[in-house]
Amino acid sequence: MVRAIPNRELITVTANGSRLRGTYHKTPDGQRQSRTGVLFINSGYTPRAAFGDAAVAWADSFAQQGYPCFRLDLAGLGDSEGTLPQTWLELSDLINNGYFVSYVSGAARNLADRYRLSGMVVIGNCGGAISAVYAAAASDSIQGVVLLDPYFFRNEEQRPALRQELSLWVTRNKMAGHLSKIYKRVRRFNVLITTQRVPANANLTLLRSWQRVANSGKPMLVLDAKGRENRGPFDYFAYLEEVSSPQSRVEVKSIAGAHHSFGDAVGRAAVRDYTAQWLDACFGAAAQEMPSHPPQLAVDHE
Repeated sequence: MVRAIPNRELITVTANGSRLRGTYHKTPDGQRQSRTGVLFINSGYTPRAAFGDAAVAWADSFAQQGYPCFRLDLAGLGDSEGTLPQTWLELSDLINNGYFVSYVSGAARNLADRYRLSGMVVIGNCGGAISAVYAAAASDSIQGVVLLDPYFFRNEEQRPALRQELSLWVTRNKMAGHLSKIYKRVRRFNVLITTQRVPANANLTLLRSWQRVANSGKPMLVLDAKGRENRGPFDYFAYLEEVSSPQSRVEVKSIAGAHHSFGDAVGRAAVRDYTAQWLDACFGAAAQEMPSHPPQLAVDHE
């Protein structure tokens, strides 16, 4: 039985009052280590290893490249403390409303302090991508994000029954008391981010957060498994490209043949290769020495 895996260590991080458990992937001894770390977070109920242990392979690869990597289970998921609703629809509503933002931002800050890093890049798939955007908009410790197949809509057709179920859950769950504040904040921001029309079920709070991150100049890499031809009647990426500012540093790549989870062979290789290049371009030694002239948002239209 393997008692230890070289260059990995189990860790515990306290964030928003909860102990989050995870795995630290160390850079090789004697290799120059980047001052930027990489933090992987859950996609829904998926454990920190991700589908097919894809996140394990990615973290090992980026650590070998010189970037300290951390895979954390967020509160109530995997090995971490906390209680969450039992259905994906309920959890999805929490994610859409920014439930995990304090956990992600707090973990990024604490990890950066503990390992003497300048900041973290957060990688998330699906719901994890949503939490990454929210956290990046709220935290200076998060220097960039890698978003795997994010979505921009809410489950509005399920809203009345879901809101009632969540209200009951909040009253029973002592860890969810701050949700009422989240709902108030969501209602307060429930306006269009521009005068341009977006779908009725668009997550307006998320679109605003995306704009804050993009306009701050933080690098954002988006890998889209759907492809432009399958994005539906409203192309959110094209819309965000139109409303972006000159400071935006967003790159969107369509990955033909990849599964939504990126756990298949095509998806795993795409995330590994594109993210490796992007990390070095934005956070490598050469990037740190060059003056900042951020490129505008670039969308892969193929």
